Amino acid sequence: MAVNLQKGQKISLSKEAGSNGLSKIVMGLGWDAVKKKGFFGFLNKEQEIDLDASCLMFDDNKVLSDAIWFRQLRSKDGSIQHTGDNRTGDGDGDDEQIIVDLARVPANIKSLVFTVNSFTGQDFSQVANAFCRIVDGSTGNELARYDLSVQGSHSAQIMAKVYRHNDEWKMHAIGENGMGRTFQELLPQITPHL
Repeated sequence: MAVNLQKGQKISLSKEAGSNGLSKIVMGLGWDAVKKKGFFGFLNKEQEIDLDASCLMFDDNKVLSDAIWFRQLRSKDGSIQHTGDNRTGDGDGDDEQIIVDLARVPANIKSLVFTVNSFTGQDFSQVANAFCRIVDGSTGNELARYDLSVQGSHSAQIMAKVYRHNDEWKMHAIGENGMGRTFQELLPQITPHL
């Protein structure tokens, strides 16, 4: 059973995976656009919102080593793969996924920070049902879920950090709001969380 995380909460992903061990995770991002009301409340219109998930790899010196996002779908070392850019939020479930082969993540990488940005510039007051979740890539079991549907004037969020601690993988639900169309604009806000 998945843990529903609150902002700031930390869990051991290795313990949540159980005795099977944890070798691969999938970070799923899902969202819907808020329906706009038409003339006299009729003709509700769907708008398109392009949210983008990114995974940033930080080494033990807290230096950005690599970034996996819609413009670079694979990490240089091949341990992380982005499944592609969903530009509308259409569909049920995960709209974007980032697959992490934990066994192949280089030993000097200590933190994987997951961010979401509104590339089209809308703020989160126009986003509904947003979430990120971590799934055990071997079993398909959802380990943790974090609700991102805190509506507001922000256009980005530092969702979560997956990190190594005492030979196990843990997750920290950061949930810090920010501004920017891409992860680069969030880097000054990410540094204190490393």
